[in-house]
Amino acid sequence: MDHPVRTHPEFRYKTEFQSHEPEFDYLKSLEIEEKINKIRWCQTANNALFLLSTNDKTIKFWKIQEKKVKKICDMNIDPSKATGNGNPACSIVKPYVTNGGCADRSYGYLSKDFSFPAGSFAALHFPTVHSNETSLSARCRRIYAHAHDYHINSISNNSDGETFISADDLRINLWNLEISNQSFNIVDVKPTNMEDLTEVITSAEFHPTHCNMLAYSSSKGSIRLIDLRQSALCDSHAKLFEGMEAPNSKSFFTEIIASISDIKFGKDGRYILSRDYMNLKLWDINMDSGPVATFQVHEYLRPKLCDLYENDSIFDKFECCLSGDGTRVATGSYSNLFRVFGCTAGSTEATTLEASKNPMRRQAPAPSRPRSLSTFARVSRRGPESPAVDANGNAFDLSTKLLHLAWHPTENSLACAAANSLYMYFA
Repeated sequence: MDHPVRTHPEFRYKTEFQSHEPEFDYLKSLEIEEKINKIRWCQTANNALFLLSTNDKTIKFWKIQEKKVKKICDMNIDPSKATGNGNPACSIVKPYVTNGGCADRSYGYLSKDFSFPAGSFAALHFPTVHSNETSLSARCRRIYAHAHDYHINSISNNSDGETFISADDLRINLWNLEISNQSFNIVDVKPTNMEDLTEVITSAEFHPTHCNMLAYSSSKGSIRLIDLRQSALCDSHAKLFEGMEAPNSKSFFTEIIASISDIKFGKDGRYILSRDYMNLKLWDINMDSGPVATFQVHEYLRPKLCDLYENDSIFDKFECCLSGDGTRVATGSYSNLFRVFGCTAGSTEATTLEASKNPMRRQAPAPSRPRSLSTFARVSRRGPESPAVDANGNAFDLSTKLLHLAWHPTENSLACAAANSLYMYFA
C-alpha cells in the first residue's frame, strides 16, 4: 500500500467520552458490562456528528458538537463617570470563568450605598459576550433500553435517516430515532420450546439504498434477505443465500466453522460480503445459487480445528468490510494480521499485512530451521513457546487477533483495531 507521503490524510485527536457505564440487572441478577459491541454513524445535521453505540443491552444516540466557550467581559459601569459614596464594583477587571461565572463573587456586585446620579444611566457599560474558544461536547440524546432479552450483536442505520434496527441472538427490532420507549419486533426466530432451537441470528444489516430491505445471517451459515413491505413480522424471507458443503467433508466442526460472524452490503447494495471462520464470501443478491467469489482466510487452520475448539478460538468472530469502490474486501486474522483481496473479475490480489507500525516487516528465519516467505504471506510474529504454524511455515499467535476493521466509505483508507491500538492504512 505504497503512496506518496504528501497525499496521506492527516488524523488528529478530536475528543473522547464515556458511552456506557457498568450496570446490574437486579431482576435477572445479571451484570451488564460497559463494553461497546457496535458503533454506527448517523446522518449529520447542523455541523454536528451523530452516532449510535450499544453494549449488550442498551443502545444510546449521541450528538457530538463543537460549542463556543462564552466569556463575559466589560462588566458594570465606567468608573470615570461614576459618582456616589461607593466605588464601582468592577473597576478592577477580574478574570471570569467559562459561561459567565465570576471567579470571586465579591466582584460584579455594587456596594449597598452606591447611587446613580440623575440622568447618568448612559454611563453604564452593559456586559459583552465573547466566544474566542471552542470545545467539543458529547450529549446523549436518546436511550433505547429494555427491548432485548439476549445480547445485542448488531445495529444498523436505515437509508431513510429516521429508523434503525438492533439484533440479538433471536430477535430483530425496528426503532425510530426519535422514539426511545417503543420498538417493533420484525424478526423472531425463538421457538416455542427452546430445546428446538437450531440456529441463532449472528448479524443484521440494512440495505444501503432500499429502506424496505435488510439482510441477516445465522449460525448455520445462511443469509436471509427480507422485505419489510411483505408483512409486519418478517417470518418468511424474500431470498435465502447458503453455501452447500460437500457431503463427504462434514465433520463435528462443520456447523461451527460455517457460522457467519459478520455481513456487509456493498455501497451500491448489489453484493453482500460475509465472513465465517474459514472464508470470506461475496454474494450477488440477484443470484442465490451460491457465492460469486470465495476467499480463503484460515484454510491452513483446518488440521488444527480440534485444538482451536479446545481453547475456544474457533468461536472468535472476525468482521469484514468492502472498499468504497467495491474492488477490494478485507478481514482480520490472528497475530494481528489482516488480509486484503481484490474482488473484481480476473483479480488475483491477495495481500497479508500486520497491524503494526511496520506492516511489511519480515521475521528473520531461525538458523536451525530456515523458512521461506511467499509473496502474500510475508508477515509473521513470534508466538508462544509452542506456536502454531501456517501453510507457509510462519508462526501465528492465537492470543493476538484482529477482529475489528472498517473501510472508509469514499477514500481508500482502512482502519484496523488491534489490542488497544488503532492503525490507519492508506493506499
